Amino acid sequence: MGTWQAATVMAIRDEAHDVKTFRLALTAPVPHLAGQHYVVRLTAPDGYTAQRSYSVASAPPLPGAPPPVIGPAEIDLTVERLDGGEVSSFLHDVVEVGDQIEVRGPIGGWFVWRGDTPALLVGGGSGVVPLMSMLRLARATGRSDLVRLVVSVRTPAHLHYADELPGPEVTVVHTRVAPVGAARPAGRLTADDLAPLVVPGATAYVCGSARFADAASRLVVEAGIPVERVRVERFGPTG
Repeated sequence: MGTWQAATVMAIRDEAHDVKTFRLALTAPVPHLAGQHYVVRLTAPDGYTAQRSYSVASAPPLPGAPPPVIGPAEIDLTVERLDGGEVSSFLHDVVEVGDQIEVRGPIGGWFVWRGDTPALLVGGGSGVVPLMSMLRLARATGRSDLVRLVVSVRTPAHLHYADELPGPEVTVVHTRVAPVGAARPAGRLTADDLAPLVVPGATAYVCGSARFADAASRLVVEAGIPVERVRVERFGPTG
């Protein structure tokens, strides 16, 4: 899991409504696995600290791989701005390119995909972030056939990575407002959305709020994935 290190903000990109991606250059890089996260720590002049965990959105570093894979000394963290969130508000409203922040990681060994087995990825809202690392890994290694990603979002404005996501591996489910001309009307994710995407031997990776993760994990089992092959990561409202 490493020790605290300084990371320089190299770029900041608007990703969706109240969502930004921060590209960080690490001073002591350690290769991460798709699905892992880093802890970001902020320290005030009076010594007060606040820290939050954010998933890595970038794929693990792969020698000679094409974009969007980035260098071994850089990672992308995607952060949703939450009302009253100490860390997310500071990152969105204060941090600029060239600033330094403290990070620790990579962390996590259960919710990881190594790029060599079938996987059904199911994300709700910001839960798509670690799954995006998995999708990018699959695309970068030419193994897109192994993954199917289902993203559940309220409206098109809330979709992360809207320019990059589209592809035969990706299904977007809009729960409140669907884009004009969408084949699927707005509505909650169902087992029928997932069942056609299940292949033998697949492991499901479900990530989102506690409510979404609980509901979606039940749906993937209903769709045909054994409960022992379901990996779930939940996040809370702290920011």
